This record gives sequence, structure tokens and C-alpha cells, in this order.
Amino acid sequence: MPSRESDALRAQFQQMSEILAANPQMDMATLRNLFETLHLLAAEVPGVSYEEADAGGVPALWCRPEGAATDAAIFYTHGGGFACNSMHSHRKLAGHLARAAGVPALVIDYRLAPEHPFPAQLTDALTAYRWLLDQGVPAGRIATAGDSAGGNLATALVLRLREESVPLPGAIVGLSPWYDMEHKGKTLESNAATDALVQLPILQNMSAMFLGEHGSPTDPLANPLHADVTGLPPIYLTAGGHETLLDDTERFADKARAAGVPVTLRIEPEQQHVYPYMAGRAPESDAAIADIGAWLVATLDAG
Repeated sequence: MPSRESDALRAQFQQMSEILAANPQMDMATLRNLFETLHLLAAEVPGVSYEEADAGGVPALWCRPEGAATDAAIFYTHGGGFACNSMHSHRKLAGHLARAAGVPALVIDYRLAPEHPFPAQLTDALTAYRWLLDQGVPAGRIATAGDSAGGNLATALVLRLREESVPLPGAIVGLSPWYDMEHKGKTLESNAATDALVQLPILQNMSAMFLGEHGSPTDPLANPLHADVTGLPPIYLTAGGHETLLDDTERFADKARAAGVPVTLRIEPEQQHVYPYMAGRAPESDAAIADIGAWLVATLDAG
């Protein structure tokens, strides 16, 4: 059974779903304000300070734990369907990951769809990653990380880096990553009754805004399930057992393993989409973040 504390995420998602259902013509500003409230779910992180940065022209936010290493970083891309959320909505989640790993996290504020469709988000991530390298952080001591759409971006960025012959990071972390722009996952149907927020109509709307007029749902940089993942760094993936996007995580894990990429997969039973949102408030979230932190320490040190 899920903990009583973790059920707050399901309740929040359910409330958001009801608001969306009652307002089918909701404008983008109102939609973004609704999703921005997700920052309330995580607890503040003791011993972490925040500092805004200009990452080569991309707004960003440093989350710096006390005593953190200076030669490593988590490069964090937030979720929100490529159309919502910000570096502010995800600073606490990134801060918890940073403290668990003992390294700073840089959360980037990439441009959002539909005003800026694909590949604007990827272009911003590439710019900010190059800036991070210019700060003297070795590529092998960087982990790209993100949740939902940000998990897609954390993976697609590495594919783009490979195309550009830019040094690859030492690790990738995906929290409930949304990879499939074709919406073919079997859990979209089998988990529809247990996922309190992420349903097919929402995904179809978000992917249409993300891809715009010219993007393809099978472009490997938009849908990494179509990518050649040979040679990617070690990957840590986690998802909730009750979410509709569970199959995205499992299919990508299978694909990466088949290509010889080291994969750590954690499926948390009966949890919702991006259950680590509850960092500092729910035991399932805290256990996952502690595990990811330990994995990052070992993986980045090995790299």
C-alpha cells in the first residue's frame, strides 16, 4: 500500500484533473499557473542555497548544497509537457537530488511550447550544457536529469551531444520520462484508471504543442524510443506503478539494455507520475532520491 503521505500527490493531481475538465478552453497562462503549483508538494531542502545564473543566454538556477563538490553537477531539465513549469517549480526537487548526490544542480529554464516548438527546448539545453562545460565542470562528472518531458530532454540532449561531437555526460537520470510522442504505450490504457492526471487527451494536446507544424513524432531527438542509444552513459530510470507513462520507462530501459547500456530501473508500486515530487514529505520519494543520490555518487566517481 502507498503511504498516507504519498497520497497527497494523487489528491493534487486529481484536483488538477477536475479543474482541467471543468475548463476545457483554459488559456495557456492559466494552465501554466495551475501546473506551477506543483512546487508546493516538495519540502524545502535544509542546507541548500539557490542562485540564478545566465547559462549562455538560457536562464538557470543553481541549487547548491552545503559542502557540495565543485567539480561535478546535475544538469536538470524540468517537466511540464514542454509547455508548463519552470526552474522555480522544480528547484526543491532538484535541490533534494543535489543534496543526496553531494553536488550542485543547475536547473535550466528552457523555452516553452507552443510559442517555441521543438527543437527550441533541445537547443536551449545544448547551449546551457556547453556553458556548464565552459565553467570547468568535466563532462564525465555531469549527470543530465529530468522528470516527465524533462526526462525526455535529459536523454535527447545526450543524443544531440553525440551528433555534435560534444563530450557526453557521465550519467542520465529519468524520473517518469515521457518519451513516446506516438502514444503507443500499453499502460496508457491499462493504467488509465489509476493515473490521476496523465491521460491520453492531455498527452495528445501536449505533444501537438511540442512538435508544432514541422516536428515528427518519430524524430529520435523528440522521441528517444526511435534513437540509436548505443554508447550512452549509464542510465537510472524510475516511475510509479500506477502511472500511464510507465511503459515509456520500461520500453526505454529494455532498449538501452539491448544496446549494452548499463541501466538501473526502479518501479515504485502504486505511485503516481513523478512521485519524487513529494521529496521531503513521503517515504517513497525520499527512498528513491536517496537511491539516486547514492547511484550518482558511485557512477560519477567511476566516470
